[in-house]
Amino acid sequence: MSKKTLLETDLYPPVKALLEGQGYEVKGEVGAADVVATRGDEDPVIVELKTGFSLSLFHQGIDRQTITDAVYIAVPRGSGAAAWKAIKNNLKLCRRLGLGLLTVRIEDGLVEIHADPAPYKPRKSKPKKARLLREFAKRVGDPTEGGSTRQGLMTAYRQDALRCLNVLHRQGPTKASEVAKASAVKTARQIMYDDHYGWFERADKGIYALTPKGEAAVSEYADTLGILSDHENAKTSA
Repeated sequence: MSKKTLLETDLYPPVKALLEGQGYEVKGEVGAADVVATRGDEDPVIVELKTGFSLSLFHQGIDRQTITDAVYIAVPRGSGAAAWKAIKNNLKLCRRLGLGLLTVRIEDGLVEIHADPAPYKPRKSKPKKARLLREFAKRVGDPTEGGSTRQGLMTAYRQDALRCLNVLHRQGPTKASEVAKASAVKTARQIMYDDHYGWFERADKGIYALTPKGEAAVSEYADTLGILSDHENAKTSA
């Protein structure tokens, strides 16, 4: 037996019942709106129905905000981690757009109100801002084009690791304290100990050397190492 195709009309009875339970008079397909509900002299409530989240659904919701501030979007509520992640991510977008969000459990008609329409009031994160500006200030030059994949991103941390790598390439196995001094990287010991890139290994107590992968990275990042060296020379001569 084939599974019944879900329709937007399947969402209408549960949404209508929810609104009528709150004292609204409800009618479907009024003008361009899927659902319109009125209660006394209050502004009307509009609900746009879709069988899943989509850009067109949000466009419709925004269009209805020219009529009333009380606009909801409603979609079926799926099950599993992917469904809840979709709700969480789209809830953020609803809040930014000032839209309400309803989900409908088709099997029993349960409607859950995840958000009511409200003006968006973003909360700034001072720690996130500080991390962003710290990374911006520490990064030498502009080594990565905007829009690049995150893998292999030339961060300030990677640049510091390359400074340590360069010292070990020139001097061979070296004490961590000397690497820190020669590279001007205060966190050199921790970077080499953590070894996120597979470049470093302990040759003896407190002494680090390059792995074969580290030696290969010297050639791979030759251009970047040159830029970092020029930057350090410019700082020294300034």
